[in-house]
Amino acid sequence: MTTDPYAALEAFFRPLVTLSEAECAALRQLFRPRRLRRGELLHPAGEVARHGAFVAQGCLRAFVVDAQGREHVLQFAPEQWWVADQHSLTHHTPALFAIDAVEDSEVLLFDQLYYQLPQLPSLRNPQVALDALQNRIHAMQQRLVLLLSAPARTRYLDFLATYPTLARRLPQRLIAAYLGITPESLSRVRHELAHGK
Repeated sequence: MTTDPYAALEAFFRPLVTLSEAECAALRQLFRPRRLRRGELLHPAGEVARHGAFVAQGCLRAFVVDAQGREHVLQFAPEQWWVADQHSLTHHTPALFAIDAVEDSEVLLFDQLYYQLPQLPSLRNPQVALDALQNRIHAMQQRLVLLLSAPARTRYLDFLATYPTLARRLPQRLIAAYLGITPESLSRVRHELAHGK
């Protein structure tokens, strides 16, 4: 992996705000680079999360395992995405879900980011933070509605719209775990879409 994770982070912020050289340097101080190998945990469920991650290259996932041993994927985090158990990180409570790498990944780790970012003048605009929070809440609500009421085909099409680069990168079992369906059901949906049904 040759990606400069800090360059990826600055590219994420560029459309949102204009950061000075000093702010870019200060931003870099809030993150620590780390490589995660495929299958390596950022943190397990049940333990206090020490870090969240910004993904510069690769893909992480947040997931839970139910009492029957089935995995349920809550979120994928490919390049330019963030993933954290924010409540655990902020309140030092046991994490509700685990986070691991589904591909070899380059990430930037952070801890109390929501408290640290406003120290940078360009990021003090409360509207930027409010917009980001509202977008995240809306995305979670939309995902919940889909899981509760949408057929498998609609869920899969939403997955493709949300994660356009992941359909060919991830194993079918992980995509099915995200959609809340069996891998066999996902195969049927893909077959129907491929044949225009």
